[in-house]
Amino acid sequence: MVEELKAVKYKKLIGSAQLQIKKHKSNLINHKSQTIFAAMLIKFAKYIISSPSVDSCPTPDMNEFAFIGRSNVGKSSLINMLCNNDRLAKTSGTPGKTQLINHFEISGVQENTATNSKVNQQPIKWYLVDLPGYGFAKVSIRSRRRWEQMIEGYLRKRTNLKMIFVLLDARHTPQQIDLDFLNQLDNWGLPITLVFTKADKEKQAIVAKNVKLFIERLRQSWQFIPQHFVTSATKKMGRDKILSLIEEINEKPQ
Repeated sequence: MVEELKAVKYKKLIGSAQLQIKKHKSNLINHKSQTIFAAMLIKFAKYIISSPSVDSCPTPDMNEFAFIGRSNVGKSSLINMLCNNDRLAKTSGTPGKTQLINHFEISGVQENTATNSKVNQQPIKWYLVDLPGYGFAKVSIRSRRRWEQMIEGYLRKRTNLKMIFVLLDARHTPQQIDLDFLNQLDNWGLPITLVFTKADKEKQAIVAKNVKLFIERLRQSWQFIPQHFVTSATKKMGRDKILSLIEEINEKPQ
């Protein structure tokens, strides 16, 4: 009888211990799920320089992220949205206003959404680069060729370039000029992320259809499809996802 009571008591102790272990694991999981890091909080963004060639660009001492797209794709609006500064990049209704390699220094910190605290007080600094459009406005053949050489020189020679965000107008079906440019970047072995812009300017069903069509066109000749984001500068759609990617790349060992 005594032995049976001891066995029952032992089983209760084991059961209680197992329950405590389960609770501890559950608390760890809950804590982990609550520790959600939002996209980096941009502390400041400032214009540095506009360069006519890669040789004139700032010293490549920080990671660099370039933004490029066809003329009138909404590049300046997207950059301003990302940096939370409507006056950072000049917006214009006239396509082709960006004619130089424009560098902006960005500084941000990682933020924990569960506590609204700054996880890493050490600023995350990087360069944002606004490149001229490849669709080009109404310019001479000579000027167009000069722009092409400037862009190619920058993209292929800039040693600290970590990602090229190629902007595509979500209101339109796949454009051959965009596909040709992406194929060229792929041939050069450069890192690419697709950014579909102006998603708020068209019905969502049409936007989704156009994005799907574009990805399907790439699948016809590409083995690996770049990741993509659908954005709206007006609604700040896609902002956190782009900044999270930049933050993730910045955190990787150099």
